Amino acid sequence: MNRRDRPKRIPQPPKPLGAARLEELALAYVARFATSAAKLEDYLRRKLRERGWDGEDDPPVTAIASKFVANGFIDDAAYARAKSGSLLRRGYGQRRIGQALHAAGIAEDVREEVRAGEGEQRRAALAMARKRRFGPFGAGATDRAVREKQIAALLRAGHRLDSARELVNSPSEQAALDWAGQADEDE
Repeated sequence: MNRRDRPKRIPQPPKPLGAARLEELALAYVARFATSAAKLEDYLRRKLRERGWDGEDDPPVTAIASKFVANGFIDDAAYARAKSGSLLRRGYGQRRIGQALHAAGIAEDVREEVRAGEGEQRRAALAMARKRRFGPFGAGATDRAVREKQIAALLRAGHRLDSARELVNSPSEQAALDWAGQADEDE
C-alpha cells in the first residue's frame, strides 16, 4: 500500500483544559516570555477559546494571574521599564511607547512612572533618524516633500512634531547631536 492509498487521518480535537493544565500553560508562558498580568490573562482566555473548559465553575484565569503576581513571576512595573527601554533604544517616541504599554494592560500610574525624560526622547528620535537616514544623516540635501515624509515617519513612531521638525531640518549631523545632548543639560 503506497502513501496515496492510505486513509487520511482525521485529527482529533484537543481535549478541554482543566484547572491544572491551565496553570501549567500559564507557567510555561511566563517562563518563556516577559509579560504583564493582562497579557497572561489574554493568553489564557485565548487557550480556553481554542480548547474549551473542562471544569464546572468559571475558569480561574484572574486567580492564576493574581497568584503569579503574588509569587513574583509577573511584575508589571519591571515589564513596563524593560519594554519602554527597548522601544526607546529602537527609536520610538513616547506616544508610541504609551500605546504599547496600554495594549499590554499596564496601569496608567505605572506608565507615567516609566515615562522617558526629554533627553531620552531626543536620543530616541536621533536613533531613528540615524537608522532611517533622515535629515542630516541622509544622502545630501533633500527637497521639501522628502523632509515632510521623514517628519511624518517620526510622528508615526510617536515623536512630537517640534522634535521631528528640529531633527529633520538640522543643518548637520553635529547640530543634530548637539540638539539631542542639549536636553540633558536642561534637566
